Amino acid sequence: MSPWRLSELTYQETRETRFDLAVLPWGATEPHNLHLPHGTDNYQVEALADRACRIAHERGANVVLLPGVPFGTQTNMKRCPLALNMHPSTQLAVLRDLCGSLTDAGVERLLIVNGHGGNNLKFALRELMEQTPVHLFLCDWFGPAADGAREELNLAPGSHADDTETSLMMHLRPDLVVRNDDGSLRADAGATREIALQSVRDGVVQISRRWDLLTTATGDGDPHPASAEKGARLFELVSDRLAKAVHELAAAPETAAFPFADEETAD
Repeated sequence: MSPWRLSELTYQETRETRFDLAVLPWGATEPHNLHLPHGTDNYQVEALADRACRIAHERGANVVLLPGVPFGTQTNMKRCPLALNMHPSTQLAVLRDLCGSLTDAGVERLLIVNGHGGNNLKFALRELMEQTPVHLFLCDWFGPAADGAREELNLAPGSHADDTETSLMMHLRPDLVVRNDDGSLRADAGATREIALQSVRDGVVQISRRWDLLTTATGDGDPHPASAEKGARLFELVSDRLAKAVHELAAAPETAAFPFADEETAD
């Protein structure tokens, strides 16, 4: 039994333990080029969150890892078979309901570990902060938690089924990375179509990109430089950083100003 995993705990353990922090992995089910499985985001985020919770637990944190949410926002992959969509409004409703269950159990803090770029969950934190007593925190593992890792490992640029994701899956689930008979990846180069609008290219204007028009096989970034060695190091770097955050969030004392510094306002 892993005492930080809710899925492995019994009623006796949950009624006898007070958890200071719950951690919720949130992934997606979608295609990842021709060589990675639809569950890639879930395998990655759940493994990262699990190792982080294990390390934090070993350091004394009272943390519980919730079962992951396997569905993400896929409106821009609507034309890709079995990209299973959960609208942002639905994600908000799911999160609201889960906060109610955590409140009933006396869990006052929740960290969402996001593993899918299409899950823009910051809006949910803003809406729910006045609707739940649960303190909400959000980490996109591929964001600042991975700062420096791409440079250290010389990972090729990309955002989906790329060098980063392929290396991580080569480490976590090499059995699910599809190869040709000669051992090469069964994948295209992950090239993307250029945006015609200059204002969009410059970032002045934002859009949600239709993935069937942007890509040839849903990949964004060349996966062929990937390796299990890079994946193992990336997994360690990100989950170590995440473990530090999990421990801090669980151990931080509750004050009237939490999560801000509890200092008196100067005259």
